[in-house]
Formats: sequence, structure tokens, C-alpha cells
Amino acid sequence: MLKLTRKLEYALIALRHIQGQATEKIVSTKEIAETHRIPLQLLAKILQELAKHDILEAIQGAHGGYRLKKSLDEMNLTALINILEGPIGIMDCSIDTNCVQLDICNIRKPINRVNDAIISMFDNLRLSEITGI
Repeated sequence: MLKLTRKLEYALIALRHIQGQATEKIVSTKEIAETHRIPLQLLAKILQELAKHDILEAIQGAHGGYRLKKSLDEMNLTALINILEGPIGIMDCSIDTNCVQLDICNIRKPINRVNDAIISMFDNLRLSEITGI
């Protein structure tokens, strides 16, 4: 079954939460975790990863937290998936060429067309469309 991971789901929930705050408001990991019932440690890792890739700005200190660094209009779903999960591939051969059946596989080309269509759709979906308030 093709579905988005919990990690990606939590990232989108957190981005929507942060986006819904006043522009300069710093939002703590704890606030997001408690509001949306997300495991604190997992959320902390996700937010750190988003800050590492300049999507969020991390503010240190007792009243630290996160705020948006990049407009969500500038980023598509493919980019977020690549940051958090790696390349999109509905089958291993879509992203890895180490399959022993690769040269004789009779479904690789049609599956790659499906994979390309999914990537194209995600490329055209801005994060602001998903998190829009």
C-alpha cells in the first residue's frame, strides 16, 4: 500500500501549526507535541531535520523553539519527502538498480511511469496547499 509515513504526517502537522502562529512567534516542540499528541522525541528529531534544511529557524534558549524560515509556497511535497524519507520509489527498482531481475523485469517500465506520475503530482503540490489555513 502506498501511503505517507507518520514522520511525514507529523512534519506536515507541525508545519501547519507553526504556520498558523503570528509571524514572529516562536513555537516550542513541546507545544506542538502536546497539542497534536505527537511523540515528543520523534517530533524533536523531525523539527531538527527541517531546521537543518532551512525550512525552519531553530531558536535556542529557555524560550526557544521554531518558526518558519522558508515560505511554504516555495516548497513542494517531493522536496519534503526527499528530506525526511529519501527518494520516492513505489518499488525498490524505482530508486535502486541493484535488483537481480532488473535486466529481465517485465514491469519495470510501466511501474516507473506510475512512479514518475506520482513524483510529478507531488512536484506540483506546494506545502502551502496542504498546510493552508
